[in-house]
Amino acid sequence: MAVPKRRKSSSKRDMRRAHHDKITAPTLVPCPNCSSPMVPHRVCPSCGMYKGRRVVEPSQSQDSNE
Repeated sequence: MAVPKRRKSSSKRDMRRAHHDKITAPTLVPCPNCSSPMVPHRVCPSCGMYKGRRVVEPSQSQDSNE
C-alpha cells in the first residue's frame, strides 16, 4: 500500500484544498428583449420576459415605492 514518505506541510495541504472554495462570477448575457444583463435560462429581472413572452411583471425600482 502507498504511504507518504514525508509529512505534507500545512501550507502545501491548504494550497491543495484552496481551489474547492473558489467563487466564480455568474455568467451574464444581454436580454434579447431589453438588452439588460441577465443570467441565461432565467426570467429577465428588468422586463420579466422569458423565451419571447412575459412571465412576470417587471420589478419596480426602489425610488417608485416611496
